[in-house]
Amino acid sequence: MKPGDLDSLARALAALGCPPGRCAEMAAQLDRRARQLAARKGRTYAEALAHLLALMRQGWAARR
Repeated sequence: MKPGDLDSLARALAALGCPPGRCAEMAAQLDRRARQLAARKGRTYAEALAHLLALMRQGWAARR
């Protein structure tokens, strides 16, 4: 996934269990945060995004 590909990111969030009405908003937030992490931690965008998605998946799994 490339930075700024919010449609693909929103679809990935929906597949992970994100509430349908929040997918686009959360995709934009995750994209922004992944860019920040990549810059601060010296990671690639993909690594930062994968880390954030894993955290979100764990959070949604804990709610079930």
